[in-house]
Amino acid sequence: MTISLHRSLSNSPDHEPARPLSQVIRDRLEAAGVPYFANDSIADYLTEREREQLKEEIEAKLQSLFDSLIIDTTNDHNTRETAHRVAKMYVDEVFKGRYHKMPKVTDFPNAKELDEIYTLGPITVRSACSHHFVPIVGQAWIGIIPSDRVIGISKFNRIVDWVMSRPHIQEEAAVMVADLIERLIKPRGLAFVIRAQHMCMTWRGVKEPDTKMINSIVRGEFRTNPSMKKEFFDLIRAHGFES
Repeated sequence: MTISLHRSLSNSPDHEPARPLSQVIRDRLEAAGVPYFANDSIADYLTEREREQLKEEIEAKLQSLFDSLIIDTTNDHNTRETAHRVAKMYVDEVFKGRYHKMPKVTDFPNAKELDEIYTLGPITVRSACSHHFVPIVGQAWIGIIPSDRVIGISKFNRIVDWVMSRPHIQEEAAVMVADLIERLIKPRGLAFVIRAQHMCMTWRGVKEPDTKMINSIVRGEFRTNPSMKKEFFDLIRAHGFES
C-alpha cells in the first residue's frame, strides 16, 4: 500500500490550513475500511516519519490538557517537559502495539515431530485499561501442543508484549493474543492464561488492592482432551500460577 506523507503546509492557491495529521491518518483508515479501536494496531497505515510527527501533535494536545488542569508547566521544573515525555511514552512504549509493527516472527518446521505439551511463563504483562488509561500489570502463561510449525520461545514473549502494549479490556486482549499465535503456527493445542491487577480498581473506584482478574483460553486438544488441559494447568501451577 502506498502512503502519501502528511504535509504541514498547504500548497493550495487559497492557502487553506493543513489538516491535523491525526485526521489525515483517520481518513486513510476509514477509506480502507480499517477499524481503529483502542486495541487495534494501525502501524501498517502510517509511515515512520508520520509516527514522529504524530508525537508532536500529541504533545501539543497534552500540553492543552495540563493547561486545563491548571498546572504551571512553564515554572514547575517537575512538569516542564512532561507533555513531550508522555507523548513519546504513549507512541513508542506503553502503546507501541498500536503504532509500531509486530516484531518479526520466523517459524520453522517441526523437524522432530514434537507432540508433547510445552509451556512458557510467567510472561510479564503490561497494558492499560481502555476505560481509564491506567495500568494493567500481571503475568501470562502459554501452553502449546505443536503441529508442523514452531517458533522460537522468545517470540511468544514478544507477541504478548506487542499485543498487550495497547489500551485493552483483559478478556479481549487474551483472545487477540490467542488468535495471533493460532494464525502464526496453527498448533494442535493452544492455552493462554492471564492473571493481572487493574489500577482502575486498586488506585481508584473500589480501591481494592488485592483483587486480580484471571481469564483463560483453551483451544484444540486442550479443549477436547481433559487430561491435556489438566496437565497444562498442573504445569503452570508448578511454576507460580495461582488460580
